[in-house]
Amino acid sequence: MAILPEMIPVSDLRQDAAATLKRLEHSRDPIVITQRGRAAAVLMSIDTYERGEEERLLLRRLAKGYQEIQSGQGHALEDVLGAAEALL
Repeated sequence: MAILPEMIPVSDLRQDAAATLKRLEHSRDPIVITQRGRAAAVLMSIDTYERGEEERLLLRRLAKGYQEIQSGQGHALEDVLGAAEALL
């Protein structure tokens, strides 16, 4: 069962942006900003944003690696582990 995100009207954000930022500081959940009753934007803490960007980068790298494997490119596991061991 999905949990509905917190939603606030843009007018409430305008009136008390500091309180909204304070809520974000203590939560990993984003806040949906509505305008005329419709979702218009998502507001999240910088920590949540950065964590999401790191996860997306990792997923892109994994997808690229998978594509390389499927096309016969890439490196043998032994070579990769050997290179990693040399770096350590």
